[in-house]
Amino acid sequence: MNYIIIFLLSVFVSSVSQILLKKSAGRQYKSVIAEYLNPRVITAYGMFFLSTLLTMYAYKGVPLSFGALLEAAGYIYIPVLSYFFLGEKITSLKITGAVLIILGICCYSLL
Repeated sequence: MNYIIIFLLSVFVSSVSQILLKKSAGRQYKSVIAEYLNPRVITAYGMFFLSTLLTMYAYKGVPLSFGALLEAAGYIYIPVLSYFFLGEKITSLKITGAVLIILGICCYSLL
């Protein structure tokens, strides 16, 4: 399998886990323990662990300088996932911010 696809999958898994954590943070819990030991939080941290493993594996075939460019896909995934699963709006300010961040990462990585 292509290492770039694995890397992008890793970023996607990490983005989904961030959405799960945000959904979990918006709920009220009976105790602090219940806040951290609920299925959403445990699943999200498991997904972060999986994402880390996938990223480490993908770096076998992806140059380190190119990894930062691929990580920037998270700035695209998060707003789209937030729109569909959290009902957040994608404003022109968010789009402009994401584009500037991605352009900055590209300039830094390619120089």
